[in-house]
Amino acid sequence: MAKGILGRKIGMTQIFAEDGRLLPVTVVEAAPNVVLQKKTVETDGYEAVQIGFEDKREKLANKPEKGHVAKAETAPKRFVRELKNVNLDEYEIGQEIKVDIFAEGDVVDVTGVSKGKGFQGVIKRHGQGRGPMSHGSHFHRSPGSMGAVDPARVFKQKKLPGQMGGQKITVQNLQIVKVDADRNLLLIKGNVPGPKKALLEIKTGIKVK
Repeated sequence: MAKGILGRKIGMTQIFAEDGRLLPVTVVEAAPNVVLQKKTVETDGYEAVQIGFEDKREKLANKPEKGHVAKAETAPKRFVRELKNVNLDEYEIGQEIKVDIFAEGDVVDVTGVSKGKGFQGVIKRHGQGRGPMSHGSHFHRSPGSMGAVDPARVFKQKKLPGQMGGQKITVQNLQIVKVDADRNLLLIKGNVPGPKKALLEIKTGIKVK
């Protein structure tokens, strides 16, 4: 069954493995999450556990938010997400979820919002090649051909300049290198989406063999 926790990206560093290899790792700070609600097929049509992360100031929360978290006897939360495909019997409303639900060697999927890079051309956005930069060429960094003459239109999905980044991305099958329960830290091998301080969802890998 799936397990998951919300955390913030601290940054990247590197550590040495026991066999001497140098591993690049992303440090994620995951303070204890709180179970806010258990959703069942009878009441909601599906099974899920709703978890909250990071306290929000009381004056920034409205009455429905305050009433919702009152059942869990906790403060209003800044981020609220759902975990599906879980064993509801393992969770209780008000229960804290900490980083020790994972262990070294576990494989996880990490979801976040990628860094926004603004409006970019096709060379940076799609990795297309450029044309000659001299000798009277009028093709330098432009997209090139828009397609055949006959349709008299540009087909959908054509790779053109546009907004780059700022999208929800999931990187699958990343390995947890170290779990620091005392400081609420997870060290994940490789890189994950988003800038520093970005919100991350860390869940059990769905394609693990």
